[in-house]
Amino acid sequence: MNTRIGISGWVYPPWRGIFYPEDLNQKKELHYASRQVQSIEINGTFYSSQWPNSFKHWYSETPDDFCFSVKGPRYITHIRRLKEVEIPLANFFATGVLYLDEKLEVFLWQFPPNFLFDEERLENFFKMLPRSFKEAAKFSKKADRHPIEYPKHIASANRPLRHAIEIRHHSFENPDFIKLLRKYDIALVFADTAGTWPYMEDITSDFLYLRLHGPEELYKSGYDDPTLRWWADRIKTWTEGRQPKDALTIIDEKPEVKTRKAYIYFDNDIKVRAPFDAQTLMKFLKSKTKETFSSQSELSL
Repeated sequence: MNTRIGISGWVYPPWRGIFYPEDLNQKKELHYASRQVQSIEINGTFYSSQWPNSFKHWYSETPDDFCFSVKGPRYITHIRRLKEVEIPLANFFATGVLYLDEKLEVFLWQFPPNFLFDEERLENFFKMLPRSFKEAAKFSKKADRHPIEYPKHIASANRPLRHAIEIRHHSFENPDFIKLLRKYDIALVFADTAGTWPYMEDITSDFLYLRLHGPEELYKSGYDDPTLRWWADRIKTWTEGRQPKDALTIIDEKPEVKTRKAYIYFDNDIKVRAPFDAQTLMKFLKSKTKETFSSQSELSL
């Protein structure tokens, strides 16, 4: 599946009785949500350390063809601000996150609005990031607390681990930042934030990562059908290896033409819009895929 559409988190009391059925046990919310969307961002990892049994449970509660993105700890991005983070990073990988196994696809690293572009600091961090399960399991052995011994099928797996960066300061509107992301094959997050923070559409990796926080009011406003169709058109263009004519890029150079995976997460959760917007976008993209298939079939006749 080249496109994964989902939600950022799943534990939201206002969703109960609206998105979640009234009689649904709270312990079954992940089970239910993971059958309504194609992927979920785990954001609890951003706020605090999790336990191995949590990751094992989340793995077991979700369908075989489901996937997760995991948000990196704010201790690394917001508190340490990437300074001397080798051990904190190892501690993170030693929490058991790799127990998500084949359902783990992307790590999201989000920076605060007052974090300015610092090429040297970012490059040192990018060099540390493991790019496979095998590398991550090995890196976790540097942890100074809660050491973990991953099972062999995880510790020796060469499955790739992807990384995406979400920035919130205008100093990142810099060609050197885009070049740095491309050098280390890290995706720039296309973040729709109601104009609150920078928005750029430079493709910097072999996959795309979008976070839709609300078009008019951050975390609150929903997306109407015309807007979601607009996003569906754009996503289809990107995943087919092309670029929209009106792409908002820092560097004029067009990326190599090739198909790409895409991960899209709705984070407009306050007014219970996220899961419904995700489902609508899934429907629109599915429809566009059928239209393309029909057109190709007609051309082959």
